[in-house]
Amino acid sequence: MIEMEEFRMKVLVLGGVAAGTKVAAKLMREDRSNEVIVLNKGENISYAGCGLPYYVGHVIEDKGQLIVNTPEKYEKLTGVKVYTGTEAVAVKPDEKKVVAKDVKTGEETVYEYDKLVIAVGASPAKPPIEGVDLKNVFFVRTPEDAINIRNLVDTGEVKKAVVVGAGYIGLEIAENLKAQGIRPFVLDMVPQILAPGFDKEMADYVEGKLVEAGIPVVTGVQVTGIEGDGKVKKVLTSKKAYKADMVVMSAGIRPNTAFLADSGIEMVKGTILTDAFGQTNIPDIYAAGDCAMVYNAITGKAAWSPMGSTANIAGRIIAQNIMGKGLEYRGVLGTAVCKLPGLNVGRTGLTEAQAKEEGFEPVSVVTVVDDKAHYYAGASIFIIKMIADKETLRLLGVQVIGSGAVDKVVDIAVTGMMMKATLTDLADMDLAYAPPFSTAIHPFEHTLNVLMNKIQGHFETFTPAQYAAGEAEGYRIVDGCLEPSIEGAPYVELTEVDGPIEGLDPEEKLLLVCNKGKRAYLLQNRLKFYGYKHTKVLEAGITFNDVEVE
Repeated sequence: MIEMEEFRMKVLVLGGVAAGTKVAAKLMREDRSNEVIVLNKGENISYAGCGLPYYVGHVIEDKGQLIVNTPEKYEKLTGVKVYTGTEAVAVKPDEKKVVAKDVKTGEETVYEYDKLVIAVGASPAKPPIEGVDLKNVFFVRTPEDAINIRNLVDTGEVKKAVVVGAGYIGLEIAENLKAQGIRPFVLDMVPQILAPGFDKEMADYVEGKLVEAGIPVVTGVQVTGIEGDGKVKKVLTSKKAYKADMVVMSAGIRPNTAFLADSGIEMVKGTILTDAFGQTNIPDIYAAGDCAMVYNAITGKAAWSPMGSTANIAGRIIAQNIMGKGLEYRGVLGTAVCKLPGLNVGRTGLTEAQAKEEGFEPVSVVTVVDDKAHYYAGASIFIIKMIADKETLRLLGVQVIGSGAVDKVVDIAVTGMMMKATLTDLADMDLAYAPPFSTAIHPFEHTLNVLMNKIQGHFETFTPAQYAAGEAEGYRIVDGCLEPSIEGAPYVELTEVDGPIEGLDPEEKLLLVCNKGKRAYLLQNRLKFYGYKHTKVLEAGITFNDVEVE
């Protein structure tokens, strides 16, 4: 038994990666008379889990860069005691004790606490299929995982790889394997990539770009087994088999909370429920990181946000609450950003589908806008989907695709949503502008203006999702591009329209399509003036949509 010493407060932290080390360090900064002990199952603490794919791809060369702090360095920096190779196996709230074992010897030790923080994280989901333990089948969670993958990649023996899981980490791994000359196939059992953070039409666009970049993606397929003679040779699925020299499993994670089964701590699907202060249903026990629930800042409902950013924010707040400050965590928006071949993707808030499920009346728009002054070297585009509630105009979500800094659009949206802002609140903001950085009307503001035009009835459209669902059936496609681009469609040059157009009936249903959507909007504006009553614009034009005249 380790006896209590003369400290102001004894805080025991289970887990030492993101949330755990943040809680512990902040507690000591708040008051160095605290005794803070971190128990960590692994030998490494405070490592950069989000950087693992980039070590595989040699973007990060030195494996030492993956370790933010060694236990020794961390102890000297913070004054926190760290015991690695020590796994918590039981929590006894009535006695305020934790039983932990040495992972090498199995020897058990009992630790007392005044306050307990559970930050044990999560582990990769291991599917119950034959062959998952074969050689050259990897998971991606720790620095050791990334080191082992890269060691194999660097041998030159791997020509084909299967990545199971089309989420952020899976796609980042696929990108980095491709950069090393390996042909990756990405498989996922759900119907789209990047689920559930992106609406399907946005995910489908990204999937198409991945295929163009040499990363085939197969969705709606279940992995049923892995075959090989000692090491992997083939991945079996519900559709077909894929040859592979290596398999990387990235099909989700599960909280490391099995040891809490008899503790009385309330959980949902193994994830610890906490209140806005980070506290569990049991006094003096807190939880943070990938093993714990937080709250969605829009809906107020419990939400799982297994992100390093969430872990650090929650950890910092919990440390201050342990010291009596009573701070509430306002919640998460599911914010994420991801680098892929030739493009970046970012998102925050609710998708359109999620907004409908939550009882909002969402209205959305998809725009194709310049990411900086079009004449500046390196200028490209953003594809932005913005979602708001039709009645209140409250901003609900944003999804962005582009080769540039998509995160700046996402972060503006986050700021607005955390303030519960409406589109009106966010209009006319004095955002940074210079040709190397942005456009005179910022891409975020540009999209907001388009959405407001749509809500006010000035811009009548079919969204890409509506068009893909066949809602434009019966409309005649009119090509309004910079130059004729849609075979079989009548072409209209915007600048020459100064009255009714020969061959186009003002009573006819017309779908106006251009390269990005802007010229079609301008054309719609003119046609309305000249008596055309039934025009619609295809949002995002042929840049985003596949348009064919039947």
